[in-house]
Amino acid sequence: MEEHLIQLALLVVLGIGAQWVGWRVKIPSILFLLGAGIAAGPVFGWVRPDALFGDLLLPLVSVCVALILFEGGLTLRFSELASVSTVFWRLVTVGVAVTWGVTAVAAHYCLQVSWPVSLLLGAILVVTGPTVIGPLLRHIRPTGKVGPLLKWEGIMIDPVGASLAVLVFEAIDAGGGHAAPEVAWGVVKTLGIGLGLGILSANTLVLLIRRYWIPEMLHVAFSLALVLGAFALSNTLMHESGLLTVTIMGVWLANQKKVSIRHLVEFKENLRVLLLSVLFILLAARLDLAMLKELGWGGFAFVLILILVARPLSMFFCTVGTTMTRAERIFLCWMAPRGIVAAAVTSVFAISLAENGYAGAERMVPATFLVIGITVLVYGLTAGPLAKRLGLAIANPQGSVIIGAHAPARELGQVLQKEGFDVLLVDSNWSNVTKARQEGLPAHYGDALSEDLLDDLPLDRMGRVLALTGNYTVNALATLHFAEVFGRSETYQMAMEHKPSKGQDEAELPRHLRGRILFGEDVPFRLISERIWGGAKIKVTPLTDEFTYDAYQEQNPEAIPLFVVTEDKCLNVITSEDPPAPLPGQKLVSLA
Repeated sequence: MEEHLIQLALLVVLGIGAQWVGWRVKIPSILFLLGAGIAAGPVFGWVRPDALFGDLLLPLVSVCVALILFEGGLTLRFSELASVSTVFWRLVTVGVAVTWGVTAVAAHYCLQVSWPVSLLLGAILVVTGPTVIGPLLRHIRPTGKVGPLLKWEGIMIDPVGASLAVLVFEAIDAGGGHAAPEVAWGVVKTLGIGLGLGILSANTLVLLIRRYWIPEMLHVAFSLALVLGAFALSNTLMHESGLLTVTIMGVWLANQKKVSIRHLVEFKENLRVLLLSVLFILLAARLDLAMLKELGWGGFAFVLILILVARPLSMFFCTVGTTMTRAERIFLCWMAPRGIVAAAVTSVFAISLAENGYAGAERMVPATFLVIGITVLVYGLTAGPLAKRLGLAIANPQGSVIIGAHAPARELGQVLQKEGFDVLLVDSNWSNVTKARQEGLPAHYGDALSEDLLDDLPLDRMGRVLALTGNYTVNALATLHFAEVFGRSETYQMAMEHKPSKGQDEAELPRHLRGRILFGEDVPFRLISERIWGGAKIKVTPLTDEFTYDAYQEQNPEAIPLFVVTEDKCLNVITSEDPPAPLPGQKLVSLA
């Protein structure tokens, strides 16, 4: 009992620890998850998944993958697909066929496995890794069409690949070419059940929430139960169709307008991190290092063909004749990491093929993990620099999203724009937005707390958010909303108007529910607003060896420092924890 408890604890500790290390060093955490799983399993023997879970291991893996894909579906918006729909549909049809064919041939000759095993492995590896692509895209923030396209491909191609693998397996099991009618009927059943049950389940949840037939406290739990129920029922009706069902359910929920699902999305995001961490540790711990070593140079040749032949060839057929630019096509060719779905599906089918005596079936799992490790390493380390080289991403975006388009926000926006920084004002007051646009400032009309806002705003040149409204609660919620894009270190808000009494700081001003305090604890919005309405101006003052910051303070004792512009055109925000310390050669932006 104690040994099992220790193994369970290790799964979580190692998984979350690997996620944290990946975040700290800015490298995809999947590499550290794989390393931790291999160390905990075949190297030191701390975790033995088969002994720990027995026959429940693979069903547990399937359930976790279903929840991960459902969460992924919740992030997909049809509006993102409008400009790239042609390429997307080619990716999930023509692209799948090309990748499947090239991968199967490469597997047969490089890995020395039988044709049935090659065809099945090729079907599995048509998938990419949404759990890897998502963090990479948030880190790179590419411009143009590649971001939405890669996100849609990463999530939607997973159930396509899993379903294709099922159909290939059934064809192998039924005797190859004689199974054509069964395979065709399987395609129809998978699509029908996936679409029908997915949409029905999503509409059921919407109806129950809209009619208030579920209490608020049960929304998340009920949605979780409905997802698992739909997944199990779908798989009962058609083997492995459940992944398509839950993905469609997530997409349908994300694009309906009748009820808000923000609270569901936030819970599923947190759940996904935990599930992904534990799953990779579990699957990597089952890896046979001797078999991985046995792959030899053939294994590396197999992965290189996937990277240098299969993906570029697939992208050529999918983008030819479209409006995609040359830079976008090159970037798409260099972005196809594999992830958890490939590992999980391979683990399921490899056992069945090995039991049926197919030559090389035991090589499927180590080959898949080799593909995952190398593709994540290659794409994770090179995609960012490539995007910047191609002009699809900015190395260090210095633009600012300003929440509020009132007079003080507009004046600040004008000053920052004149200094060469991108700004984007967001306000739900149409009059303020109109005035901002008349003054030449980019402005977006909308609610800063809207679910769709992050999808609607052009954020590729933005590096931070400044919440400048007079409502402290709105500012705090806005910084939380934008933290998923910019991180907590680059979300700022105005100080509270009336500071809480001593000893009440954490009760009334919890740090995890607000952004960093702009300009200082003693500089609330009212002070800034009153000074500007009273005639004060936001000025930019160059500092020199003769006219230092100390000299500036002596001349302007009442001035409020706001920002520091460095010599290399970086905008440093002055906050309560980072008092101003500008140096000669820099510029001080202040309200004077």
